[in-house]
Amino acid sequence: MSLSIEVSGKSDVGCVRTNNEDNFGYDTQLGIFVVCDGMGGQAAGEVASKIGVDIVLDYFRQAGKGKYLPVGEPIEGFSERANALASAIRKANSEVIKVASEGTGKTGMGSTIVAVLVRENFLSVGHVGDSRIYLIRAGNIQQLTNDHSLVMEQVRRGLMTMEEAEVSHMQNIIIRALGSEATVDVDVDDMVALPGDILLLASDGLTKHVKDAKMLELVKSAPSLDAANDALIQAAKEHGGDDNITCILIRVAEMSWFKRWFGGGQPVKRQNSM
Repeated sequence: MSLSIEVSGKSDVGCVRTNNEDNFGYDTQLGIFVVCDGMGGQAAGEVASKIGVDIVLDYFRQAGKGKYLPVGEPIEGFSERANALASAIRKANSEVIKVASEGTGKTGMGSTIVAVLVRENFLSVGHVGDSRIYLIRAGNIQQLTNDHSLVMEQVRRGLMTMEEAEVSHMQNIIIRALGSEATVDVDVDDMVALPGDILLLASDGLTKHVKDAKMLELVKSAPSLDAANDALIQAAKEHGGDDNITCILIRVAEMSWFKRWFGGGQPVKRQNSM
C-alpha cells in the first residue's frame, strides 16, 4: 500500500514572551518532520532549537536513500529508520554543545526535540525532552512520547500524581535535552502507519495548556490541518499562552491511483526560524 502525506506546521510567540525560541522544519520528500523548543539566556534558546532542526534535516538530506551514517551505538530492537533518527538527534546534540562552547552568551543553551520519519507505510519517532508526539487514530488520541521532565519522572515512580504534576512549579525542569551532556539518550519507537492517521508534534507551549481530549476535539472538528493548527494555538493562548507554541500536524492517506501513476507533485519543504 502506498501512502501520501499532508502536513501543516505553525509557530506562535504566545502572549507573554517577546521572542520565539521554538523552531520546526520538515521535508515531505524525505518524510522527516522536526519540532524543537529551545532554552537558554538571551537568544541562545532559539539558536539551539534552530541547530536541532537544521542538523536533523541535513542528516537525511546528506544520507542518501537508505544509506545512513551511524552516530553512536545502535539501539537494539528497533528499525534502521529509528536508529537513523537517533543518529541524527545525537549529531544535533554534538553540534549544540560545540556552538555553545564557542559563543559568548550561549553557554548552557539547549533544546528539546521531537522527530518523525515516514518511510512507505512505516513511521519511526524519536525524542529528547518534554516536547511531545501524539497519534490520532480511529477517533482516539495517544501520546507516543514520555516527557523527560522532573515532574513526569516523579509521576512514573509514583512519587507524584498527574494532577499534582500539572500544577507543580517544577514543570519546566527538564532532565534530558540537546546540549546538556556530551552524549544524549534518545527514545525511539517504530509503528505501522495507517490511512487516516494524524500525527501531532508539539512544544510544551501547547501541551501544558490544552488537554489531550481538547486537542482531539479541535483537530477532528477543523476543516483542514492549517485550521486545526490555528485552533490549537488559539486554545493555548486563551489559557494564558505563557510560552511559545509550535505544532506540526501530519495526515497519512492512501495514495490515489493518479498519484501512483503520475507522481505526487513537488515535495514540500518548510522551515520556521523566528
